Amino acid sequence: MDQYAVAGNPIAHSKSPSIHTYFAEQTKQELVYSTLLGDEVEFENQVRDFFEKDGKGLNVTVPFKERAYAMCDILSQRAKQAGAVNTLLMGKNGDLFGDNTDGIGMVRDIVENQKQSLTGKRILILGAGGAVRGVLEPVLAENPESVTIANRTLEKAQALADQFDCLASSFDALEGAFDVIINGTSASLSGSLPPLKDELVSPETWCYDMMYGKERTVFLQWAHERGADGADGLGMLVGQAAEAFYLWRQVRPDTASLVESMRQQMEAAN
Repeated sequence: MDQYAVAGNPIAHSKSPSIHTYFAEQTKQELVYSTLLGDEVEFENQVRDFFEKDGKGLNVTVPFKERAYAMCDILSQRAKQAGAVNTLLMGKNGDLFGDNTDGIGMVRDIVENQKQSLTGKRILILGAGGAVRGVLEPVLAENPESVTIANRTLEKAQALADQFDCLASSFDALEGAFDVIINGTSASLSGSLPPLKDELVSPETWCYDMMYGKERTVFLQWAHERGADGADGLGMLVGQAAEAFYLWRQVRPDTASLVESMRQQMEAAN
């Protein structure tokens, strides 16, 4: 049976095996998907060994996305833009192909599952790290009116803005309400919030947090208290997996039903 896996460190907590097993059952694909605990020294050898043993595809998560990128013989355009790879595929000629499905996974969740258009919208993206770099190209492909990257360190935001031809700002300098605000910082993981002015959000603003949890994230709670609707990143997690699954199997699974099922499981466990 075809072998797939996700490599990272730590990895035991990963939801990828259950997600891909669900996709396989839904689309009637025969495969096995497991976890691979990445070694800080031996990661590249682990990847080569996986494919030499006839592995078909590998997902890559922290802290190895940049190292996976460096290993690839061929890179997708979105991987080149992101500077990181989360999906590996071995070509028939032995070339290692790398893709980054994080951004398109998020955009598909926003547009298809959440029914929110990004076209013609003023979009604010919080943060300037790898997570934001990975989503900028797919967001810009939706033809928004403007994309502003805001970060505590303006220089980091400006460097990304220069690369992707969008705007940069410090948090202090932001003015007026945006149509869409995407939180790409890891602040929600620590229960904190970037220093955001109330004026940035209105009841017409729609907010998205790349992080997710059993409870509403701090960022989404902040938006909710100011009358704005939004969604967390659970659909992005499932969406990026669906894109990888499609790359490997040429079958596109339905994600909405799985997101709903996972949400119910998280609430039941709460």
